Amino acid sequence: MQEGEWVQVLGRVYEFAFGEMPSSSSSSQSYAASVGVGVAVTAVAGVAVAAAVGGLIYYNGGEFPFDLPFSTRRTHSPLTQEKWVECFDSEDGRLLDGEKVIYKVRGGGIVPSIRAQVWPFLLGVYELDSSSAERVEVKFAKHEEYEELRTQCVKASETLKKPKLVQAASEPEGEKVEEDGTEGEAKADTASDDVPSGRKMAKEEEDFQTWQRIIKLDAVRMNAEWIPYAETQASVTFEEAEKLSKEAGLMDDDHLEPPRRHHAARLVLILEAYTMYDPETGYCQGMSDLLSPFVALIDDDYEAFWCFVKFMEFARHNFRLDEVGIRRQLNMVSSIIKSSDPQLYRHLRKLGCEDCTFIYRMVVVLMRRELSFEQTLCLWEVMWADWAAIDNKRGAGDGRRRDRLGPPTRDLLLYTIAAAVRKRRRNILQYSGMDELVRECNGMAGNLDIWELLADARELVRCVQVKPTKSD
Repeated sequence: MQEGEWVQVLGRVYEFAFGEMPSSSSSSQSYAASVGVGVAVTAVAGVAVAAAVGGLIYYNGGEFPFDLPFSTRRTHSPLTQEKWVECFDSEDGRLLDGEKVIYKVRGGGIVPSIRAQVWPFLLGVYELDSSSAERVEVKFAKHEEYEELRTQCVKASETLKKPKLVQAASEPEGEKVEEDGTEGEAKADTASDDVPSGRKMAKEEEDFQTWQRIIKLDAVRMNAEWIPYAETQASVTFEEAEKLSKEAGLMDDDHLEPPRRHHAARLVLILEAYTMYDPETGYCQGMSDLLSPFVALIDDDYEAFWCFVKFMEFARHNFRLDEVGIRRQLNMVSSIIKSSDPQLYRHLRKLGCEDCTFIYRMVVVLMRRELSFEQTLCLWEVMWADWAAIDNKRGAGDGRRRDRLGPPTRDLLLYTIAAAVRKRRRNILQYSGMDELVRECNGMAGNLDIWELLADARELVRCVQVKPTKSD
């Protein structure tokens, strides 16, 4: 597919998927670049670019089951507060059985009441084997660093409010040199040296202003499905919401009830800090969807911020212009389908949709818009537990336990998306174009059983593997 054709297809897919044109990180960018920045979906030429995605996918052998077993129940019961407390040493507060915790979450998730306590461990904000004293030190350092980022945000906002000083371009610098002699010449050289840094500063200010504007728009639009899961924040008063709204500089949030207004303000403050922490990524549409669950369940902004930072170490590639992150994921989903369901893949190829652009929204915001709030939390924490099992080399299980869950993978999301597509294979095989595929994927919202999908995804992980290329 040529670049121009890709942009046209992507534009149509975007409107179907999000129902609006993308927010751009720069108002001066073209539509094509806006799509690239706003949703970070890339020009995928097809599944053939296996080297670019870092691996080839193959099936382990035998006849692949088109109708994989589904279970409407969790593989295991979730990690409970009682079990969580039992896992800690009563003297120094170390997590004694991190492997058990990880395995438990991989199979059944976490009960809502302790998610805010467990997530920082799964995401690596706190080391699994850290003591209580060590975690206190980490909390203090992280809190200080977050506050410094917020200070930078406040200073940047104040700078933007100041009138710009414009020096006349026609000022005769040559005459100054003649009048001032060598001193004037030195001043001219210094001014010349300052030009690049001045332009860089102006660009940084422009970027922050653009990100700030889009962040505020997206924060106010955030829905209220998180409220039942955030008892403390659901009870904030009008005065508390009003105060934080002013601190965040929100203008068009008067129509929101206090909890949503308070939530929107926290989103703004944390996302602004993230643009300072990672200016290369900045802010793009969809990132507020990823942050919202952390803000809802974690009361302290700094802790929600650092959990989000750890999550974005994985997800930030979805919002970059280098295109590699989205390309790898779309191609991998395509390859999983190709290996596990050749008939479905052949039909997609016949439609010219084997690049799987119709599922890009599911990839970009990690199925946040296809799943309910609770389902999203279940999927994400199971994903994080898989990552933790790999990073800490524990929690994968052994013997019968390993057979039950299969090996952990960093790409559980992609196997889950492939499972969701295969779940609709009967309808998809009757379709004749991209628009129908996008509508079908959008129609998944509110109609998925996350534990069924995870059971199917685990089966796909067992049967389909990634074969690393030499480029790895």
